Amino acid sequence: MTMQRESAWPMVSVADAQTLITAISATPLTSEQIAPHQAAGRIIATTITATTAMPSEPRSTVDGYAVRSSDGTMPRQVIAELTAGNNLAVTLGAGQAVRIMTGAPLPRGADAAIMVERTREVDDVLTFSGEIRAGECVLPTGHDMQVGDVVMPVGAEVSPGDVGLLTSMGLRHVAVYRRPVVAVLSTGDEVYEYDEAIPYGGVRDANRHALLAAVAAAGCEGISLGIARDDAALQRTKILEGLARADVLITSGGVSMGTRDYIKPLLAELGTVQFGRIAFKPGKPTMCATVGSRIMFGLPGNPVSSLVSFEVFVRPALRRLQGDPQPHRPLVQVTLTSTINPSPDRPEYQRAIVAWHNGQLVATTTGAQGSSRLLSLRAANALLVIAPGAEPLVAGSHVAALLTGAVR
Repeated sequence: MTMQRESAWPMVSVADAQTLITAISATPLTSEQIAPHQAAGRIIATTITATTAMPSEPRSTVDGYAVRSSDGTMPRQVIAELTAGNNLAVTLGAGQAVRIMTGAPLPRGADAAIMVERTREVDDVLTFSGEIRAGECVLPTGHDMQVGDVVMPVGAEVSPGDVGLLTSMGLRHVAVYRRPVVAVLSTGDEVYEYDEAIPYGGVRDANRHALLAAVAAAGCEGISLGIARDDAALQRTKILEGLARADVLITSGGVSMGTRDYIKPLLAELGTVQFGRIAFKPGKPTMCATVGSRIMFGLPGNPVSSLVSFEVFVRPALRRLQGDPQPHRPLVQVTLTSTINPSPDRPEYQRAIVAWHNGQLVATTTGAQGSSRLLSLRAANALLVIAPGAEPLVAGSHVAALLTGAVR
């Protein structure tokens, strides 16, 4: 057997790979109608505007008394009590007051409220200290929103506070972009389920489960396709299953230059390969293809390479497909706490912990950066973008960092 010494796939830059991925994932998936209490984390697909003013009537902002400011400081006769939710119809006349609770609508004729701490009531006669101004302690009609106000634009991600807002408006449904369905397949004769006994030379399938977790964290619905042994016909069947069931298919393994690496040839047969290699570390063999309207990513078999490639290339595409107008992780400048040796020929995304120290963001790598060392991802909240070079980056140097989690 003659081994191929050079890859048939041209090497593309990180920027070119990202541009190609952006082009094929630019259009969000279709929208769907869901109840607002189920919409947290989803992306709004149709602009939501206010159809009624909120509040719909002036309301008291204090526990106290509703009054007419034009009556001045004269004592008032207390004629009723209004609580939040009480629909008692009361009209306030000259020299009258109504006990009122926070959130209750002002009675007709009232234009102000006095907090209870300023008042004294004896035998239904109210006296108080200080002056009263029109509008005092009153939430006016439309204070929170006016009819026609844009409440949430297209592309907004629904937060827990937004759920409260949408439900307070009485909306039955909101239009959101559909969550991408993502199928994940592991490949390789050496790969076994994590709960199986493994033979000499075997490895447990960490990739599929980690990628499914990453898919879920990106807001998508994951489908596990299991493990496909190194058999071209079997892998072809699994790929076709994934493409039939999902919007995006992710494989791990089988994308390098071994005699039993079938993924790239299969994708070239089934669709269009966008790129087959990236000048990038870790994850040079990462590939991307399209099969009809479906997108497929072939990620390396080494678990760190697989997850780093997911963060840099796959996750932004998944966020874009669900309508996120800002699909990329934040990119910030950090200060190194120790020396880093760059790769001589490729940009490297090193795992690190970024924290605040003396008012600046500092980064400490997670140790050895081997592409099989999952411990390098343990507690990492950033990927340091290290440009290729021959000289070490000493402590105190400034580099870019892709934040993948909360800063410590």
